[in-house]
Amino acid sequence: MRPDIPRLQTERLILRGPRREDFGPYAGFWASDRSRHEGGPRGRALAWEDFAAAFGLWLIDGYGCWALEEKETGRFAGIVGLNHPAHFPEVEIGWTLMDFAEGRGLAFEAAQAVLPWVWANTALPSVTVYIEPENDRSIALAKRLGGVVDLSAEPVDEGDVVLRISRPAEVAA
Repeated sequence: MRPDIPRLQTERLILRGPRREDFGPYAGFWASDRSRHEGGPRGRALAWEDFAAAFGLWLIDGYGCWALEEKETGRFAGIVGLNHPAHFPEVEIGWTLMDFAEGRGLAFEAAQAVLPWVWANTALPSVTVYIEPENDRSIALAKRLGGVVDLSAEPVDEGDVVLRISRPAEVAA
């Protein structure tokens, strides 16, 4: 049984469920130094565990990550969505982009589509973002999405910057 992952669209992206062929580029990301802010590099087996977990959460919690497909080319561009593995204190919104997709505003565009879905389909009062302090680009992106540093929040790893994106007041839980 495949989970029913909602299909979302933005100007440049289709947010959809994963395809097996998405894994090759995803494993390439994890094999590269680009994955250093997310605990990498990792081999294919651990990359597969991360890939499966990102999408498997839909079966467990009714939310998870979306695969990003570039409308113009059909290429797999990365993943954006909600994460809540057992070792995370709270639900996180996160993003991972393939190298060709970085620096183009695609993570911001995708997260702007995901957050309204979160507020409309869950009772979460907020989502967190756990980021290594050296990852300036992700911190800036989280702030652009409305994230505020939450010094009282428990980090995943010691030293993480934790930002909180709260449900807008006009959106009832």
